[in-house]
Amino acid sequence: MNHTEKLNEVLNYVKASFVGKNEIIDLLGISLVASENIFLLGPPGTAKSAIVRQLSGCVEEGRNFEYLLTRFTEPNELFGPFDIRRLKEGELVTNTEGMMPEASLVFLDEIFNANSAILNSLLMALNERIFRRGKETRKLPALMFVGASNVLPEDEALNALLDRFLLRVRCDYADTDLLEQVLLAGWALEHRNGGERPGIHPDEIKELQRQCRHVDLSPIRGKYVDLVHNLRNTGIKVSDRRAVKIQNLLAASAVLCGRTEAILSDLWVLKYIWDTEEQIEILAGIIDGIIEKDDSPGAHPQARFNKVPNAEELIREVQLLRGRWNDESLSFEEQNIIKDKLRYVQTRCNWIRNSEHKQFVQTEIEGLWQQILQTI
Repeated sequence: MNHTEKLNEVLNYVKASFVGKNEIIDLLGISLVASENIFLLGPPGTAKSAIVRQLSGCVEEGRNFEYLLTRFTEPNELFGPFDIRRLKEGELVTNTEGMMPEASLVFLDEIFNANSAILNSLLMALNERIFRRGKETRKLPALMFVGASNVLPEDEALNALLDRFLLRVRCDYADTDLLEQVLLAGWALEHRNGGERPGIHPDEIKELQRQCRHVDLSPIRGKYVDLVHNLRNTGIKVSDRRAVKIQNLLAASAVLCGRTEAILSDLWVLKYIWDTEEQIEILAGIIDGIIEKDDSPGAHPQARFNKVPNAEELIREVQLLRGRWNDESLSFEEQNIIKDKLRYVQTRCNWIRNSEHKQFVQTEIEGLWQQILQTI
């Protein structure tokens, strides 16, 4: 199994535990391979820290550092205290054991509570992967920083902090239709007694990061340049620095799909570079309008997720669900999962543009609902 397959196995393992969070988990994978930071916006209780914790648990020999910031958080709470023994000798050396400077994955909750005492050190850690304190300077082993908050910053001084997170994604409560699946997955996660889980070593992730630098972006560079101009004209700020770094995300999408060359659908990652919540739908509309024209094989699953649905694919999904429903050994929970998936297909059906195709799919869906109701 190569490194890409191992990371995808890890991501699929995490997805199995967190229903409705595939988008976030896939973006965490992109961030890992691109060696970029990701910001999660959402209320408490939406599994932000739990997802990062489980992903970190799959990084073999890696260390996770997780901290909830307050307005009173001091540097030694993140970076570690001064070494008392060395201090007696007149040296200011930080004891970083178990602290952020030694972590492979870093999760900072309520990151916009960062005060002036830690802000400069934090900005340098996020941007340059360097810890500096007095005369002390060291390279950080962090593969990725994940920040989270339930609000976006209002203070201008904190905008620089948000800018250090290239990817931004909403983390909301699970859809009501998926609630039962969430409960089942959450119960299983709470009562999991160890068991085997897939793993990937930090060195293997670093190798994927090196592969990322060698991806050929030339097939889409022209379209990417046009897109950046378009976004700027729309009022979405894409600085030259961010435009350069976004290329890492495009390359990461290709690497996770096992490709050495970027394709048009890799531009899906640009839906997650928003500065305000109002820009989320604007970006989605612009990017989806571009990537839906790409029928190349090997596209990232998230590039297809919001694409205009294909009627034939939805028909196959309905037929698959019908076949599973006819299995007499289905449990009550499995029956409910099938009904949830059928509701999702029904929602996707509304986006089919060809009216005849839409009517055909709707007829198939209604037929399966009738069969389900008769069984009940």
